[in-house]
Amino acid sequence: MGTSQYDAVIIGAGACGLMCAVQAGFLGKRVLLLEKNDKVGAKILISGGGRCNYTNLYCAAENFISQNPHFIKSALAAWTVDDSLQFFETYGITGHEKTLGQLFPTTNNAKDIVQVFIDLCQQLQQTIVLNATLTGINKTQDIFTVNYQVNGKNESTQTQNLVIASGGLPIAKMGATDFGLKIAKQFGLAITHTAPALVPLTITGKALDWYANLSGNSVYAQVSNGNISFEENILFTHWGLSGPAILQISSYLQPGEIFTINLLPKQHIKTLIENERKVNGKKLLSNYLTQFYTRKFVDALCDILPIEKNLASLSNADLLTIDNFIHHFLVTPAGNKGYDKAEVMRGGVCTQELSSKTLESKKVKGLYFGGECVDVTGWLGGYNFQWAWASGYVIAQNL
Repeated sequence: MGTSQYDAVIIGAGACGLMCAVQAGFLGKRVLLLEKNDKVGAKILISGGGRCNYTNLYCAAENFISQNPHFIKSALAAWTVDDSLQFFETYGITGHEKTLGQLFPTTNNAKDIVQVFIDLCQQLQQTIVLNATLTGINKTQDIFTVNYQVNGKNESTQTQNLVIASGGLPIAKMGATDFGLKIAKQFGLAITHTAPALVPLTITGKALDWYANLSGNSVYAQVSNGNISFEENILFTHWGLSGPAILQISSYLQPGEIFTINLLPKQHIKTLIENERKVNGKKLLSNYLTQFYTRKFVDALCDILPIEKNLASLSNADLLTIDNFIHHFLVTPAGNKGYDKAEVMRGGVCTQELSSKTLESKKVKGLYFGGECVDVTGWLGGYNFQWAWASGYVIAQNL
């Protein structure tokens, strides 16, 4: 087993690890980047359907979930959205805003984002080892010994700085593991409870009949629980609910928590019907509703609303039923689709264990954690990438 010296060893060549390697290189530091997969940036490549929503123009601390909501402020100030834009523009990637501040490369190709890091790591002579399986990490005095296997061959290296950027639990087929959490536990760091986040919700029982009939239908809606609300599309599926608004609210739901869907958030259905029936009383409710929803969606309401009545004959009780359903549709999820369908992991290495300014462990000198394995979870729409870039940058400055 050969032993070599690096300024840092980074575990995980995802968004955080790659940014950390590059920024360390800019400062003249040499790093060894160990990646379990056979390519770098595996999760970047599949994000946003392969188009990579690489930041969000409106990114702020309020867009993140953490036991300590203030923890992320320092990193977001050290590496801002403007810094992300400038960094990628310097290397030929300009962004275009899709919706709600979500920024995608104008090429719509996640490979272009990954290529920036591959090229820079080569230029800066940073060492990347692919297909690396970690077999053990230990520390004596100020030195970490990192043992790993590559193609069945045992390797070992030593370093004063160890960066854990190995991601979270979602998408095992992309090489996701609980490695970062295991290392934290090994060194006595506390873990905040983990769960799938930004994840589709499952529905069971009789309610599922209604959802399943609408599979593939998308509706613009507002979803809310007692604490927060999101307005975006929801998608009905044969097993429950998905779509941007559902993924967003999922990060805030406790198991079994009921939430509300407003299926017409910009208007008030009762007022609309009352006005319409003054001039068009003979119109069927089913025909009237097709200006807001697809015919398939309206037809699926036949067991719930009096859609075959004309507007003039709707009673006050009918109007109340319609109003309640459209604006206060209650959903009780049975569960969620789990880590394999989750965008990110909620929870992770407890923020109280880390310096918010350097992301170094307070207990273990030279041990850093960044990206998804930390208890910092962003909204859907580029926020988690911004945290990954920022945390990678901050760690690099402090190695």
